[in-house]
Amino acid sequence: MRINGQMRLEFHPRLFEEILEVSSLRAAYTAVRKNKGAAGIDGINVEEYGVKLDEELSRLKQEVESWTYKPKAVRRVEIPKPDGKGVRLLGIPCVRDRVIQMSIKLVLEPIIDPTFSDNSYGFRPGRDQKQAVGRAKEIVVSGKEYVVDIDLCKFFDRVNHDRLISRLKKYVEDSRVLRLIGLILRSGVMVDGVVIGTNEGTTQGSPLSPLLSNVVLDELDKELEQRGLVFCRYADDCNVFLRSQLSAERVMRSVSKFIEKRLKLKVNEEKSKVARSEFVKFLGMTIIAGTIAISNVSMARAMDKVGMLTLRNTNKPIEKAMEEINRWYVGWADERQLEIPVNDN
Repeated sequence: MRINGQMRLEFHPRLFEEILEVSSLRAAYTAVRKNKGAAGIDGINVEEYGVKLDEELSRLKQEVESWTYKPKAVRRVEIPKPDGKGVRLLGIPCVRDRVIQMSIKLVLEPIIDPTFSDNSYGFRPGRDQKQAVGRAKEIVVSGKEYVVDIDLCKFFDRVNHDRLISRLKKYVEDSRVLRLIGLILRSGVMVDGVVIGTNEGTTQGSPLSPLLSNVVLDELDKELEQRGLVFCRYADDCNVFLRSQLSAERVMRSVSKFIEKRLKLKVNEEKSKVARSEFVKFLGMTIIAGTIAISNVSMARAMDKVGMLTLRNTNKPIEKAMEEINRWYVGWADERQLEIPVNDN
């Protein structure tokens, strides 16, 4: 709750029991099922896990309560980056591990999220990319046209566990919950059949990872706010807006130092830059003369996608291809706040 405009935390000493309530675990399974996703290293998918759901949830609850629960290693998946430069490492936990993570998220998020910065838009209830880009446009129009575009190098792989748990203690009084999250963070990953321990990082692709990443980066948000800086952050994509090139360069140096020294993260010097807004890509968009435009990179990717959907060496009927293109375009345009033409014929 807020007192005199300041957020005051209310501690909940029985969070552990709330996470393990049957109703919480059922709600968690429903959310995991809705998100779909592939099977983990045990090969059990969401539908198979739900065949004997009561039995599975009862066993999961008992294992966690008795501390015999041991999260399985996540299945490592490499996704090529859209620019063709390297891969993005994703992890697929087993369904039972996704269920307990989702239950933790559903219980903790209502407590933690209200304390986050209003300048943070990623992976938060009621917030999205549209709002982030729209806010960025407002800032640029106000006269702050120089952007400090901060790119974090392999953020999800570099999260410091000790710092993360320390930050969580601000919100979570129940040490059992912290212990459970610690187990999840150290579950390891399986690569080519070999389990590798994880001493840092939070699995990108797991239900709990978005909330934990915001806990980590909220420290950056609070630092920027304390300095009186205007910014927009969507997950690990952060832009700070200033009125001059000189001020922006100074902020880039000082904020980069804070990120690396205080947060123990790494700034990608090749991708981070200071430039006018028309030369900066934020969530696939560029702000030019006060107008939100699709960046050249995003447009090139879109054309590649259209090309894939209309390959000539397939037996796909033209009607089917057009249906797929239209379905893709609606989603793509919606993400970018584009008006979708309506055919009244």
